Amino acid sequence: MKKWTYRSLRHSVMTGRLPPGQAVTITGLAEELGVSAMPIREALHLLVADGALEHMDNRRVRVPNMTPEKFDETLSARIALETLAAERAMLHVDEARLARMQKLDAEIDEAYDADDIESGIERNFAFHRCLYETRSSAVLLPLIESVWVRLGPFMREATENLEETYRFDRHAEAMQAIRDKDAEALRRAIVSDIQDGAGYLGRKRFSGA
Repeated sequence: MKKWTYRSLRHSVMTGRLPPGQAVTITGLAEELGVSAMPIREALHLLVADGALEHMDNRRVRVPNMTPEKFDETLSARIALETLAAERAMLHVDEARLARMQKLDAEIDEAYDADDIESGIERNFAFHRCLYETRSSAVLLPLIESVWVRLGPFMREATENLEETYRFDRHAEAMQAIRDKDAEALRRAIVSDIQDGAGYLGRKRFSGA
């Protein structure tokens, strides 16, 4: 129950169901998930330690608001970690994994076409995880997921403006780079994918671009 509660709340933050600045209470979350207050309280402590939530007072926590400095640092961390993980994984991706990535990419499009933002974000992270876990599941992937949970609420806003943010299919570029065994092309695709999404929205919000 403890692990399930933690994973459920973490998923809610990572997929943007809880927007930046959203306050939550132990009582409210317990009622929503149908569990007692104890696993909620423990899960919230873990999520605060993860940087996914922050304390407001003894009974409430909230999703942190994004600042320009925090955004820049978090985005830079995501780019650094994910390009390294992708390069490490590239030569170990077989046709079966590429087929899984292709399927996830199609599911992303289906979710966004149906205006199911949370599923789209979830599938997007699953696409990246499918690649990175090939070689970097022990250390890099947990670090990457800790960054995702900080950017999740921000990602929802990015995906609500798809016509502005995702003008090119960077996932297709990444998969082609893997087929070509072109590490530099794969790196460019991953960087562009991140910058086209959360990166674009951040630049627009914080610089007025």
